[in-house]
Amino acid sequence: MTQAKPGDTLHLHYKGSLDDGTVFDSSEGRDPLSFELGSGQIIPGLEAGVAGMEVGEKRTVRVEATEAYGEHDPSRVQSVDRAGVPDHIPTEPGTQLQVQLQDGQAMNVVVADVTEKELVLDANHPLAGKALTFDVELVEIA
Repeated sequence: MTQAKPGDTLHLHYKGSLDDGTVFDSSEGRDPLSFELGSGQIIPGLEAGVAGMEVGEKRTVRVEATEAYGEHDPSRVQSVDRAGVPDHIPTEPGTQLQVQLQDGQAMNVVVADVTEKELVLDANHPLAGKALTFDVELVEIA
């Protein structure tokens, strides 16, 4: 059988979970994930973990944080004065927001904490610092 190699377009079903068993993403009920192997379209650890698979093969791939979304970077966590946040902006912990930087660029953040005076905003990817486990099944090589 043909093994997946760089340059191939892979179609795979997957379920991604954290060490505590929480499922953070899945292709269940959707089309398979499609990507070109070796192109950097998916996280490096998963890409390396599916190389060499054959159609119909199932595999569990564990990806450490450094090969996924990186380690959690404390410098990407900032406190802002709550008085400077307009009243119509939701501020509950876990809320995803987009903020505009001084240079005009937009950045996605998550409200990590709220006090009477401050909002703590985290610009790390929500899965930064976490090891990820993927149960994958290669359904097609194109």
